[in-house]
Amino acid sequence: MTPRQALLGLHIGALAFGLTGVFGKLALAAPVVIVFGRALFAVLSLAPFARLRAGEQRPTAKQLWMLIGAGLLLGGHWLTFFHAVKVSGVAIATLGFASFPAFTVLLEGLLFRERIRLREWFMVGLVTLGLVLVTPHFDLGSDATGGLLWAVLSGLLFALLSLANRATVKGLNPFQAALCQNLTIALCLLPLAWSALPHVRPLDWLWLLILGVFCTGIAHSLFVASLSVLKARNAALIFSLEPVYAIGFAWWLFDEQPTWRMAGGAALILSAIFISIRKR
Repeated sequence: MTPRQALLGLHIGALAFGLTGVFGKLALAAPVVIVFGRALFAVLSLAPFARLRAGEQRPTAKQLWMLIGAGLLLGGHWLTFFHAVKVSGVAIATLGFASFPAFTVLLEGLLFRERIRLREWFMVGLVTLGLVLVTPHFDLGSDATGGLLWAVLSGLLFALLSLANRATVKGLNPFQAALCQNLTIALCLLPLAWSALPHVRPLDWLWLLILGVFCTGIAHSLFVASLSVLKARNAALIFSLEPVYAIGFAWWLFDEQPTWRMAGGAALILSAIFISIRKR
């Protein structure tokens, strides 16, 4: 893979992640069915790439249990995110989820006993102010505020997932780790989603297929493959465009036109993401 191909693959991957909320809104199924379907199709798309290569180690029993725990965090992140999409729309849900770098900084400092620097506190402040601007008014009974809070919870769970992966997947095949996490989600949600599966529209199965294969399996594969050519900082910078893609498609498809206040909040959150990337 050449650097140009890697950059193209990263942009396609960021676009795929940005479309996650769009396909979640297009699917009329409940969030638990959406997450189950996404995990199921992700397992099917990741399985061919999960074979161990020379020099790669098999997960130990402890790592398997930690991967299962990480899978539960990933499932919780998806459930809360898709619920936020249903309640408040793609734009607010995506921006609320984009708060995860701030949670990552705080939790990383707390759990790994790493000193939080002044620049990182500044980043947390930018995210907080951005979230204040994103929601029109704070009313727990309103869809906008409720959806934003669900999306922020989704960001917190994703930050915990990132830290769990940091402690778990070192030295493991990343596709095998992702396969184990998605398999955990599918098995745990099958009893909850089983009764609703016969009533899922054929069109919704298409959206779930795209979510699992394109927005999960292919996007993850492109991200991993690009890291063999590009620096992780460059990859993270391109993937930070995910909220931009999501807001653009939500505006185009669902007429979720962002207000100037929302645009200002989005700018602050994106600035915080760039600061986080520069720190790494």
